[in-house]
Amino acid sequence: MSKIMILDCTLRDGGYINEWKFGERTIKKVISNLAHSKIDIIECGFIEEKDFDKNKALFNNVERIREYIEPKRENVLYVGMIAQPYISIDKITECDGTSIDGIRVTFHENEVEEALSYGKLLMEKGYKVFIQPVGTTSYSDSNLLKLVQRVNILKPYAFYLVDTLGIMYKNDLLRMFHLIDNNLDEHIAIGFHSHNNLQLSFSNAQELLMLHTKRNIIIDSSVFGMGRGAGNLCTELVAHYINENIEQKYDIIPLLEIVDEHLSNFFIETKWGYSIPYYLAAVNQCHPNYASNLLNKQTISVKAINSILKQIPKEKRDIYDKYYIEELYIKYQSHYVNDSENLNKIREMISRRKILIIGPGKSIDLQKKEINDFIKINDPFVFSVNFTPQIFRIDAVFISNLKRFRSLSDVNTNTPENTSLITTSNITKSNDYSSLVINYSDLLINNPIIIDNAGLMLINLLNRLSIKSVYLAGFDGFSLNKTTNYFSSDMINNSEIEELVKKNKAISEYLSVINREMDIHFITSTVYRDAVELQKGNMVDI
Repeated sequence: MSKIMILDCTLRDGGYINEWKFGERTIKKVISNLAHSKIDIIECGFIEEKDFDKNKALFNNVERIREYIEPKRENVLYVGMIAQPYISIDKITECDGTSIDGIRVTFHENEVEEALSYGKLLMEKGYKVFIQPVGTTSYSDSNLLKLVQRVNILKPYAFYLVDTLGIMYKNDLLRMFHLIDNNLDEHIAIGFHSHNNLQLSFSNAQELLMLHTKRNIIIDSSVFGMGRGAGNLCTELVAHYINENIEQKYDIIPLLEIVDEHLSNFFIETKWGYSIPYYLAAVNQCHPNYASNLLNKQTISVKAINSILKQIPKEKRDIYDKYYIEELYIKYQSHYVNDSENLNKIREMISRRKILIIGPGKSIDLQKKEINDFIKINDPFVFSVNFTPQIFRIDAVFISNLKRFRSLSDVNTNTPENTSLITTSNITKSNDYSSLVINYSDLLINNPIIIDNAGLMLINLLNRLSIKSVYLAGFDGFSLNKTTNYFSSDMINNSEIEELVKKNKAISEYLSVINREMDIHFITSTVYRDAVELQKGNMVDI
């Protein structure tokens, strides 16, 4: 009869959520509670060559882990993971039973030789070694069998079936499991590590647990499913399932205490669980960061994201290449047009007038009197960016965002006849609306974080027209409280907090640079004012 084991990877895989900054006390309490729950294998974190921080589940040698797991509980296996680039084998001391008992070695398909050689050295030092290839689902059957044959020679403690992309259905799982099971040395356990992109981790784990096999089975999970994006199989769920359907062996309450006392705050700050980007990544069988990258731009529809993901070639899908996805995105967005005639028309429209650009920030509602007073006194040419405010007189609407263009009916029905529509060439249907189309690629910003920020693209357009001064309203900057970022709740997007912080910094830097060529003036509250005024001060000093 097989032995069924749960390996909890909360502190390692869950660490992608918080950069492994659990805090020293939490790391110790999580390990202690997992042990009290009688979880079979506890993964304490990564082992890598970096400066040690006692508050992170990252360790630069095996000895560092000892103080976090003392006193060790009998019948519990304590492990760590080593990923590329591997820590020098000289820094891994002999296994003497006082620290971790095993080490998981992870690697990509082109790193097999190095991984197996490294695993052999770890076994010679007395460690139970887990061979864990990244993305087993991407291996051809022949290559997977070749790897299994190599593993049989090594005879590690376990070999893993890894659903990195979260794409496996029941039939896929069982086919691959039986392929491995029929060819792997019977003394080597088979582990299963899955990501929950299609919400199938729990059901797939149940399928494996109910198989009639003499082989030892290891199921990876994390408490509360903590893990990047869609997360992982929940330890408390699979432990309860085993208790109810196979044998009563785990204590669930200490697992729930981990959630209640230690993980809830992390979930509030950065949620994990089912998400559209991870679903799209799974159905397109590609790395989830591709989908997240495109979704975080908040400029194209889900349909467009899906279309771009379908263009990623098979050899590029498993390992994230941020430069490649950027190229695909720009290619998708770029539709060249000869815009010289339209540029002249815009130049004539704005001739000899001050320029006011109104963005969609909350301040345009809170400070609408100041904006209307400015318009009344200065009679500027007024642009709005990606929306049509009803509380101000607008001369032209600038739209570069496909998602905003979908609400173009508002432009037609609610905007006066003398208001012009200016669009970028990535919006292919804009000609249907008598739009002045400007070449999209000419307005892009040389920074992938804000490459097609609509407000900055409009400023670039005006810079091309040799405008020397612009006034900005509603360019508030991004707040971590997403509900305060826009004057209208319809415009609130799902960008991750980390992305918003990066965007603020990038926009500040760009405005300070462009301010050398054209004077930037703010007439509403903004987080960018200091950066621009500091640059002006520096220019005066020069």
